[in-house]
Amino acid sequence: MSCCCEFKGCNEETKISAVIFDLDGTLLDTERATRGVLNGFLAKYGKELDKEKEEKKRVGMTQQESVDVILKDYELPLTPEQFIKEITPLYRERWTEAKALPGANRLINHLKKNGVPMALASNSLRENIDVKISHHNGWKESFSVILGSDQVKSGKPSPYLFEEAAKKMGVDASNCLVIEDSLVGVKAANAAKMKVVAIPSRGEVDCYLLADAVLHSLLEFQPELWGLPPFDDWLDNTLPIEPIHVSGVYVNGALHESTENATGALPGQVFGLYFGWGKVHADRNFKILVSIHLNHLNHVANKRIHICLIDPNSDDHMYEQQRMQIHLVGYISAFDKKELTSRELEKLEEYKSIARASLDLPSFTYSF
Repeated sequence: MSCCCEFKGCNEETKISAVIFDLDGTLLDTERATRGVLNGFLAKYGKELDKEKEEKKRVGMTQQESVDVILKDYELPLTPEQFIKEITPLYRERWTEAKALPGANRLINHLKKNGVPMALASNSLRENIDVKISHHNGWKESFSVILGSDQVKSGKPSPYLFEEAAKKMGVDASNCLVIEDSLVGVKAANAAKMKVVAIPSRGEVDCYLLADAVLHSLLEFQPELWGLPPFDDWLDNTLPIEPIHVSGVYVNGALHESTENATGALPGQVFGLYFGWGKVHADRNFKILVSIHLNHLNHVANKRIHICLIDPNSDDHMYEQQRMQIHLVGYISAFDKKELTSRELEKLEEYKSIARASLDLPSFTYSF
């Protein structure tokens, strides 16, 4: 494993003894679950969603800040109170569908098993946090402290949420590690004088400048670098993961994602080298090695899903222009490259061999 921001580890003086998590975009994929809610709401008032504007705004904001921006941008004939009353039930319906992001359950369970205190500190209102985590088994019981922005003087980027979480856990701020996805969250951790790992949401590139370490995914997190107990769930060179599903059209070795159904799109934190199973129509399952990275085209960053068929005698031409389902069941490593080239190409056969052997193990079986 590796992280995309060089980090050598903590010294004894700053050894981490507690972890504070953000929620939306860090542990939960709420953005994908609620996609389309605001668009549908605006349509009732004859307004059209500005996609470019929405992608760059409101990540990590408190509810009140977000509401004020929306009312101003779209000139809606509503007071903040009226807007919240109308739109909150629509979001609450979707929050129950929000899935844990890759590696979230694994990290929470690992820290709990090893007795590491955990807190949840979000700019959401506390009652909304409770709704969001209620469908995730064991989450509420795993956090010794849960705080919303309505429980402190002010939310992020002010340090109060993190300071209060540390106080309630009985841990000094210097011994707390914050895990965040937003710039306002990283700034809040800095203000609280805590170490911070960022897993930036799209557009939050300034996190790279302010965080102690930056990852693409929680699957890249290495607890031992922070003085925490290491994971013990790797099988040789591979990690079993909760299955990740995506479908699209297979063209020239790449999967072009289906985006009609938002819940079927690839979660934001899925980057790296994975393996799993593919299927086309009623054909048998076949083994695949998959690299997922950002492809920058015309100043727009989009994910590229490169698929390598690894079954003996596989012929990728037979699947050209076909709709393919893929189910990722294992993770190999971070992959901060645009594509499998140079040194990575030299290791391609090794990766194929690792994936092929792993997919014969019971831990990586999958039935469509």
